[in-house]
Amino acid sequence: MITKTERIKLRSLASTIKPTIWVGKEGFSENVLKQIDEELFNHELIKISLQENVSPLSEFELTEMAVKLGAEVVTTIGRKIVLYKHSEKKGIKHVLA
Repeated sequence: MITKTERIKLRSLASTIKPTIWVGKEGFSENVLKQIDEELFNHELIKISLQENVSPLSEFELTEMAVKLGAEVVTTIGRKIVLYKHSEKKGIKHVLA
């Protein structure tokens, strides 16, 4: 669980990154979840963009997805979702260090 201070820092960092995952008409399929998990492993902090034809997730659905991925929902802004997950990948600069 991330603290309030960490969440503030992550939101600040997320404002400068571009979405790395775009969710289309398939929604959050298994393939999309695998891609999200891979991006979290490689970058720790990612931004997901929902296309217009995808209905936004409820807070319950977001939390359920984050738990499934072992990640934290940092924030949602409109059709953008920011996720964080500490990565064990060697050689990357950790976001919360």
